[in-house]
Amino acid sequence: MSEQLETLRTWINESDNIVFFGGAGVSTESGIPDFRSVDGLYNQQYDYPPETILSHTFFRRNTEEFYRFYRAKMLALDAKPNAAHKKLAEWEQQGKLKAVVTQNIDGLHQAAGSREVLELHGSVLRNYCMKCHKSYDAEYMLHAEGVPTCTCGGTIKPDVVLYEEGLDDYTLRKSVEYISQAEVLIIGGTSLVVYPAAGLIDYFRGKHLVVINKSVTSRDKNADLVIQNSIGKVFESIEIQ
Repeated sequence: MSEQLETLRTWINESDNIVFFGGAGVSTESGIPDFRSVDGLYNQQYDYPPETILSHTFFRRNTEEFYRFYRAKMLALDAKPNAAHKKLAEWEQQGKLKAVVTQNIDGLHQAAGSREVLELHGSVLRNYCMKCHKSYDAEYMLHAEGVPTCTCGGTIKPDVVLYEEGLDDYTLRKSVEYISQAEVLIIGGTSLVVYPAAGLIDYFRGKHLVVINKSVTSRDKNADLVIQNSIGKVFESIEIQ
């Protein structure tokens, strides 16, 4: 892997127009489990697969059950940024990284100090009343019993994009803008199976496409560099001159 790391180090050193596109693998290294991972214990606790529970229809029809899953599986408020989050924030401060485009909803990039973060799927840290639009923080959602309710009586919904819901137009446009203008695009911690987010990669026209993931992705064949390893370990070993 040392030769691959050397190549990555060179490309990062030479560029001041890098964009990072990340997914669940970045957060799992902070101890946040991928909500799609289903084991025997999961089947004892829930009657529906995660993708069903996290859909707009399910939220509307089975709001209480949605929140039982949401509190148990989606709110990891004690998680801390890991080496990958910290390194990306560092590169941004050094003027190398233009933006982080993330599919994650945990706010850990911002907690590490990243400023230009485009959250394709929203954030658990933002919640709003569907009736009067009053804002609530994640702690309120965690400790509310049953369905979180606003002082006005309305249901509070997380600012998270559920299945069957469209992505935010502004976030999409900005992501396309950054990716299409980037010189180096680093894809990390994502198997690139969740659309339309994964389709944003098609807008890259730059010099170097890098994929860092523990398992094979659909874009490995198009990449200029593929590193099958932990994103935190890889980034930790990169020092910028």
